[in-house]
Amino acid sequence: MRSTAMNRAQRGKLALTAAALGASLLTAGCGYITPQQTSHQYSASDGIRADLGPLQLRNILIVSTGEDEPGRLIGAVYNSSSKDVKLTVNGAKGSQTEVPVKANSYTLLNEKSDEAILSTTGGKPGSLVDVKISENGTNVNSTVKVPVLDATLQEYKDYVPTPSPSATSTPSSSSSASAGATSSASATSSTSATATATSR
Repeated sequence: MRSTAMNRAQRGKLALTAAALGASLLTAGCGYITPQQTSHQYSASDGIRADLGPLQLRNILIVSTGEDEPGRLIGAVYNSSSKDVKLTVNGAKGSQTEVPVKANSYTLLNEKSDEAILSTTGGKPGSLVDVKISENGTNVNSTVKVPVLDATLQEYKDYVPTPSPSATSTPSSSSSASAGATSSASATSSTSATATATSR
């Protein structure tokens, strides 16, 4: 009787061990055939990432209202080299801007930095445009595809480039000219009216 009881206990332990082993193999099998998300690089925002030698671009995108409108470059540029660099960014139709980055440091292209403006975006909001990134000292010379976004998303509303002062000064100058013409015309009419009254 005792041996039978021991056999039953042993069988129970073996069954529990087999179940635990099966569960661990199943879990390991899922991890084996399903790639881990942490082993893949991806951009956590709407912008792109690119590694260009000692320079790393992170969350880079262009904010613009249209294809032929100016676009503002935002994101971050990291410089792991031992010297200061100046990135040259070339966009559509000869548009160009520069981004300085200190040695072993980074530059954040955000609301606190100088605006990096391309005079022509080259793509409608929602599209990808080719942007050439170059830097002589680090031999970086590459073309990357950068997304174009507009103010549809609230977080990009403050990055939409504003019209240049020269474009806004034209209406005021024309209005002042028309105001001068109106005052001149009214002065002329009042003078002629005075002359007519005197002749009578």
